[in-house]
Amino acid sequence: MFALPVFAQSTASLPAISQGFQALTERVNPAVVQVITRGFSTEEEGSGTFIRASRGSGSGVVVDPNGYIITNAHVVGFSRRVEVLLPQRADQEMRHHSVLKPGGKLLAADVIGVDKEADLAVLKIAETGLPALPFADSEMLRQGHLVFAFGSPYGLDNSVTMGVVSSMARQLRADDPMVYIQTDAAINPGNSGGPLVDSDGGIVGINTFIISPSGASNGIGFAVPSNIVRSVFEQIRDHGHVKRGQIGVIAQTITMPLAQSLGLSRDWGAIIADVTEGSAAAIAGLRVKDVVVSLNGRPMENARQFGVTIYRNAGRTVSVGILRDGQTKTIDVAVLERPRDPDRLISFVKGRDNLVVPLGALLVELDEKVTPLLPPLRRLSGVVVAGLVSDLGIGDNHLQAGDVLHEINNTTVNSIADVRKAVADLKHGQPVALYVERQGQLQYLLLERD
Repeated sequence: MFALPVFAQSTASLPAISQGFQALTERVNPAVVQVITRGFSTEEEGSGTFIRASRGSGSGVVVDPNGYIITNAHVVGFSRRVEVLLPQRADQEMRHHSVLKPGGKLLAADVIGVDKEADLAVLKIAETGLPALPFADSEMLRQGHLVFAFGSPYGLDNSVTMGVVSSMARQLRADDPMVYIQTDAAINPGNSGGPLVDSDGGIVGINTFIISPSGASNGIGFAVPSNIVRSVFEQIRDHGHVKRGQIGVIAQTITMPLAQSLGLSRDWGAIIADVTEGSAAAIAGLRVKDVVVSLNGRPMENARQFGVTIYRNAGRTVSVGILRDGQTKTIDVAVLERPRDPDRLISFVKGRDNLVVPLGALLVELDEKVTPLLPPLRRLSGVVVAGLVSDLGIGDNHLQAGDVLHEINNTTVNSIADVRKAVADLKHGQPVALYVERQGQLQYLLLERD
């Protein structure tokens, strides 16, 4: 295992440090890939989110010799086609003496699963025996630790930058369950999905985004911590999706002003601000203003810690220790798996076969793979809206991803072919009545082509 020289040692020298960086780079680079995509991207336009055809590229890292690759979910987006450019193997590179090396091997990649909440995706290529990087323990990182960002900024493959850990657990919003490693290692567009590694070459994070007024590196980059990445990767590899639990509460971190205002006996931890009627928490007996003391015997210091522990226990029962009216008690609560993300429907879109131009929509047929991504349906028939396309001239389009289309102008539709037939004779300016199911409720939507 490679270790960098300690800077404080009197024997350290610039050539030795330079050679250490070079050795690290040579060890990491073979596992870093470029991800090339073609498909769809989302854009906010007017009152809704729309989808456009797009091409893009990003970075990724091999985490399993059997062809598993981690990248960002936003790199994959709504791609119809994903390819991975592998770097040259060491034995091939030895044949070339010029610093300008020929390109690597381009392979088609399957998207095994996407987790938008962590902004991670798992790809699989038909290749084995690949050089892979191990996961390091991101909990061991400390402010000031040396880190290296690898990837393909602006499509420039096999690039590396160096920096330090600026913060170990940066939240973008209070009580947000996601935390990020902040680094000043230069991260630019195209670096997304590449690894942030420590001085041993272990993955401590996946480069995800930057904060910059200009769009270029401003020394404020963020990476998903490796412990989150490892959990997401293993769940997607084993189950195809990430299981997250919920009990039906909103918890907030207790601050000193909040404790003073509410007359709480402690100024840290988490307080329950809302309990959903009929939820697992309500059935178990949790109430608004209960102060969460512990979860499965572990002290809870803030709302994020409470929320993360809950969503990691999907399908289990947890013991919630609370403080209520000056008394402590323990309540057992069943943790239910959160409903799947309807945005995953776009992964079933293969191309123009799913596009129905008169509706400005991408549709998928309701089957055993699509049904689990939706809330319980009142009708097990119809066609599902996977997304909207913004450049087809549809006016005030009120369709949403996840809508199940049952009828068009009183005509029942059970396939994309049925939809095409029902809208074949529609004229510009002619209204069309859609009977749809949305979140368990049936309603009519009236659309009109511009």
